Amino acid sequence: MSWRNAFKEVTNSKPLFLTVYGAVLIGIVFSAVYVFSAVYSPDSALSWSLSQHAAPSSPNQTLASPSLRLGGAGGGVMAPTSQPEIGKPKPIWKIPPPGSKMPPLETFRLTKELVQERVKDNVIVATFGNYAFMDFILTWVKHLTDLGVENLLVGAMDTKLLEALYWKGIPVFDMGSHMSTIDVGWGSQAFHKMGREKVILIDSMLPFGYELLMCDTDMVWLKNPLPYLARFPEADVLTSTDQVTPTVTDDQLDNWQQVGGAYNIGIFHWRPTDSAKKLAREWKEMLLADDKIWDQNGFNDLVHRQLGPSVDDESGLVYAYDGSLKLGLLPASIFCSGHTYFVQAMYQQLRLEPYAVHTTFQYAGTEGKRHRLREAKVFYDPPEYYDSPGGFLTFKPSIPKSLLLDGEHSLQTHFTLVNYQIKQIRTALAIASILNRTLVMPPLWCRLDRLWFPHPGILVGSMTRQPFICPLDHVFEVHTMLQALPIEEFGPGINIREYSFFDNPLMPAQVKDSWLDVQLCQEGSKNCQSNATNTAAVLRFPRHSNEETLKTVFLPLKDVKVIQFSSMQDAFLGFTDKTREEKFRKRVKRYVGIWCCVDKHEPGHIYYDMYWDEKPDWKPLPPQTPEDDHPLW
Repeated sequence: MSWRNAFKEVTNSKPLFLTVYGAVLIGIVFSAVYVFSAVYSPDSALSWSLSQHAAPSSPNQTLASPSLRLGGAGGGVMAPTSQPEIGKPKPIWKIPPPGSKMPPLETFRLTKELVQERVKDNVIVATFGNYAFMDFILTWVKHLTDLGVENLLVGAMDTKLLEALYWKGIPVFDMGSHMSTIDVGWGSQAFHKMGREKVILIDSMLPFGYELLMCDTDMVWLKNPLPYLARFPEADVLTSTDQVTPTVTDDQLDNWQQVGGAYNIGIFHWRPTDSAKKLAREWKEMLLADDKIWDQNGFNDLVHRQLGPSVDDESGLVYAYDGSLKLGLLPASIFCSGHTYFVQAMYQQLRLEPYAVHTTFQYAGTEGKRHRLREAKVFYDPPEYYDSPGGFLTFKPSIPKSLLLDGEHSLQTHFTLVNYQIKQIRTALAIASILNRTLVMPPLWCRLDRLWFPHPGILVGSMTRQPFICPLDHVFEVHTMLQALPIEEFGPGINIREYSFFDNPLMPAQVKDSWLDVQLCQEGSKNCQSNATNTAAVLRFPRHSNEETLKTVFLPLKDVKVIQFSSMQDAFLGFTDKTREEKFRKRVKRYVGIWCCVDKHEPGHIYYDMYWDEKPDWKPLPPQTPEDDHPLW
């Protein structure tokens, strides 16, 4: 019976019933309107959102507390599948107000509530580190926020980093690691401890029910990756790799059947599925049971336990691990390693936009990673980095076309090319030392790649072009160049900058505007001056000048920020102070490294020699005896 028929019957009955029935209906209508307006009013919605950010009512209320545990097929902790948008998180880079105090350490404990404050679209982006990587972390955060990604968190392995990030307005949590604040170095015991902390962190965060994009701090984001990752909603895990040859030429996932490189855990995305949580748990248990297993090797062993078949014909996903985990391999052309980005520039050749670069495949430790990111102009340094007190020295490198392009790409032609550049850089280092200026290194051209194992010059199947601008750490020991060697033994230090320094958008105009070009000339020729003290746009300076002439002409020009020589060929005759020269030689001999590696010879590496031109019979040969296997200093 419809409500209209019911109402008609009532109107035909006694007036009392009509009055009561009408009052009831009006009350129901008004009650419904009130409830509807209360639930959907903006103030009510805001109150609901803020309640999601409230701290636990008791310090003992954790993820396992009944009020935070949600039902699910597995009986574990899961996020609501559909919920209103979480309130807007605190903006990143907004520093605490003046006069505020550092909150107690327990405030930064990793909880679901803390993570939930930063989550967007059910995704959290995370990295972690100690204070030694503070500048890497700031760079990592800056790139993401510039891309509009603010659903991020940083795990602090020491309280010094935690406090520093808090005062910069960066969302941070305490990992409780009690880690040293210094650079632990790749392969060290502390390095492996950091790796285990990563696995423990993943295993702890997945039960919160959020997708987790976990990153190492020595990588940077160049493009927002979240829309790309969302293209593969069925994937349990998406991981980067050390693949150095392309398996696809577009932005699809790499072909798992053709990937031979290790799966690299510096960039990988986890969804909170049962299979992913099972993998994280077993990975953690494996590493905690055997401290000799490298975290990345453990991950690769587990996911390769079963690899295949493909999940379908379209997505590029593959069944792995226990046969139910859906794994995807991020394309190495756009989720770049240190090789596909810095050496091959694979993304450029394929006309693709890179999402990320990870500073792998490099040879100078943390300093080498930092220098590579600076060469690519993606590292954020403080303003003083771009305005050195003593000013800068730069020069235009001179390389004959024959050394770059003629003949086969062989050991001989490679070393001939590199040695020609080393000699010019040696001269520039000497002049920079005398004038107390920071040397801006030139781009360095190589014919052959450098690796840890024998190879035919470049990796077969890779997209490495010959010749190519190689990273500085392919030839020079960047970490040694930046090391504070004792002045008493090695003379004054010589600061350096990357070859792309003056092209960096962060370069202040007042530095580039204070520029003096130096044109080398034949002494005695017209306007060739050895005693000029003016700051004309171009200064003609005699070749084969010695230490005293350089000091006489250029030390009075200390207010000029940049001095650029037209060439370093024959620019410097030598030191007048022989004691200083001896210390300089002792210093710069340590600046060059090795090339590696020739095939069928042990050892297979060849030492570069800063003073190769002083040895008429010098040839690019590996050490012939164990006694010969040492740096040339």
